[in-house]
Amino acid sequence: MNTFGKAMKQAVVGGLALTVLGLGAAELPKEGNYDFTACWSGAPDQIEFGKGYSAMSYEITGTTRSNPPGGLFDRNSYRCVGARASLNGKDTSMVTCEAVDPDGDRRLSYFSQQGDQWVRENVTGTGKYEGMVASGSVQPMPPFPTVKAGTILACNHQKGTYKLK
Repeated sequence: MNTFGKAMKQAVVGGLALTVLGLGAAELPKEGNYDFTACWSGAPDQIEFGKGYSAMSYEITGTTRSNPPGGLFDRNSYRCVGARASLNGKDTSMVTCEAVDPDGDRRLSYFSQQGDQWVRENVTGTGKYEGMVASGSVQPMPPFPTVKAGTILACNHQKGTYKLK
């Protein structure tokens, strides 16, 4: 098979996989669990004010992949704005994110740092996410090497529960 034939076969197989994994997925159960990995990149705007004092704001964009593939929040794209500060040993962080899924349905989520833990809350949504109540935990993953100075590149693992109206 020539290179073009191989590429076409890969495209057809890939397209079938996307269909099986959630394009045109069935209606969501009224309640359940979610489990996914989110990865993103962006650039911070930072303040370094001597030892023990720093702050930053940032905008990041990223994608999600559910575990197993095809689950809730699989193949979403998102954008977040956030801020964090470290003020003489006290750390605070908050992030607000908007996401869109392959069907075009959207959701707005809020994340806050509470001690050493990150907490996730679904705020509002459209389509299948309208009226969804979702909450859970966020576990940061080890950092990746930075390919461009001054950028953020990271992933986290999110697990939790949801209920639909």
